[in-house]
Amino acid sequence: MALLHVQDLKTYFFMRGGVVRAVDGVSFEVERGQTVGIVGESGSGKSVSCYSILRLIDEPGRIVGGSVMFDGEDLLQATNSRMREIRGGRISMIFQDPMTSLNPFLRISTQMVETLRLHTDLDQRAALHKAIAALEEVGIAEASKRIHSYPHEFSGGMRQRVMIASALLTEPDLLIADEPTTALDVTIQAQVLDLLKQRQERLGTAIILVTHDLGVVAGTCERVNVMYAGRDVESGTADQIFYDPHHAYTQALQKAIPSLQTKGDLLYTVPGMPPDLSKPVQGCAFYPRCPYPKLAPPDGPPPELVVLTEGHCAQDCQYCDRSKPIEDVLTSDVTEAFE
Repeated sequence: MALLHVQDLKTYFFMRGGVVRAVDGVSFEVERGQTVGIVGESGSGKSVSCYSILRLIDEPGRIVGGSVMFDGEDLLQATNSRMREIRGGRISMIFQDPMTSLNPFLRISTQMVETLRLHTDLDQRAALHKAIAALEEVGIAEASKRIHSYPHEFSGGMRQRVMIASALLTEPDLLIADEPTTALDVTIQAQVLDLLKQRQERLGTAIILVTHDLGVVAGTCERVNVMYAGRDVESGTADQIFYDPHHAYTQALQKAIPSLQTKGDLLYTVPGMPPDLSKPVQGCAFYPRCPYPKLAPPDGPPPELVVLTEGHCAQDCQYCDRSKPIEDVLTSDVTEAFE
């Protein structure tokens, strides 16, 4: 049985201007010791999906449907006290913005030791030593001194490393990493990803990696879920997603990777903007931005996910003509845009 099974998760934000369907029917699984990547543009619902797993959605947001089964227990039905036991203990999260995730009024030592005292049997002294070791592991020099600093005394990258160290302190069964290397330079990024991999191999930790960096996904994830407009549009192994992408959005994301484009050519960007999720989406949400020639205006509910091969599924959109290879379509689209 999978460690985490998310089924038809729906999280809406009830605003004055309408209901924003930030997550609208997301489903995926994470096995023990597996790394699952969630990719997509900003606003596609990646982070909200992760916050929903931990029930960190505040008003006006509400989880309105679905189930989140963690090791056989539905987290959406758990009591608040039970969720406090699970958060930071069995499930940890590296938040995207360390500036707002660390308490500016408390020393780093206080915040890290508190986590260990709540979720382990360590005394104050032992907890402090373990926290110092965790800071050293993520590359913070003179950790025994710096641990008594306040968050504002660290740079953005250093605060991000503190967040990573804090998330790994309790050796969780599941680690949710929301853009964990965004504020770090390339060298430290590689060190942090290697650290996560070592922890995973040693402890069997499952990881959900939320990122915009498809290169990171290709190098670290066994499975990949591509999200757009609050829904899954494609899911498969890393090899299936990168070598045999089916959905036009997945293909366009890959085409937009600078390192995969021919030197000297114009860089491809996905045209248009994501849809307004406060309004009902008819048919395929990606239709207005799809580079393929249009066959018919979208109508009805979003396309269903269909199984392409074992472990690989994608939305089956019938509104566009996909008879041409995506490379030909995108090349002509870019050329026309600059003529």
